[in-house]
Amino acid sequence: MRYAGVMDERYERLKILLKERAVQFGEFTLSSGAKSDVYVDGRLFTLSSRGAAAAAELLWERIAPLKIDAVGGMTLGADPIVGALLHLAGQKGIDLAGFLVRKEPKGHGTKKSVEGPKPNDRPRVVMIEDTFTTGGSTLKAAKLVQKEWNAEVVAAFSIVDRGAGAKETFAAEGIPMESLLTLADLRD
Repeated sequence: MRYAGVMDERYERLKILLKERAVQFGEFTLSSGAKSDVYVDGRLFTLSSRGAAAAAELLWERIAPLKIDAVGGMTLGADPIVGALLHLAGQKGIDLAGFLVRKEPKGHGTKKSVEGPKPNDRPRVVMIEDTFTTGGSTLKAAKLVQKEWNAEVVAAFSIVDRGAGAKETFAAEGIPMESLLTLADLRD
C-alpha cells in the first residue's frame, strides 16, 4: 500500500518478486486481443510459495474488513490465489469458503459453472484474479456466481492492474476494484 507516495516495503518485495518471476518484455497478444510490450504471467508468481504467501498476506489485509463468506474467481488465474487465501484464513481460525468459476459449465453431473462449497443462501463474495486487463473474464465470473449462488459481489481484487479498463468495467457494475500493483509499478 502506498503511504504519502511511498510504497510499503512489503509491496516493494512483491514488486521485486513479480519482476523476477512473472514479468516479461517483448511483443505479446493479451487475452483481450490487445497488443502489449509487457506480459505478466501471474501463475509463475502465484504458483511459488513466496509469491502465493506475499499475495495472500497483502490481499487479506484488504479483504478481511469486508466480512465476506467466500473468495474466488475464474479458473485458472484465481486458483492459486484462492488456495493461498483459504490457507491463510484457516491459519487465523477464520471460516472462509473458496470457489472457482469454470469457463464453460460442466457438461455432465450438476452442469454448474461455480465449483466450491456455497456457505449460505446469500453469500458475500470477493472476486480474485492475478492480472486485470479489461476485467471482462472476472466480470463474467462475477455474474455467474451471482446467478448460481445468489451471491453479493462485494469487490474485485487483483495482484496487478494493467490499467486497460478494468476499473471502469467494474465501476459500471457497481463493484469496487483494487489491485496491489499497477503495470506502471512493474515498469520502473
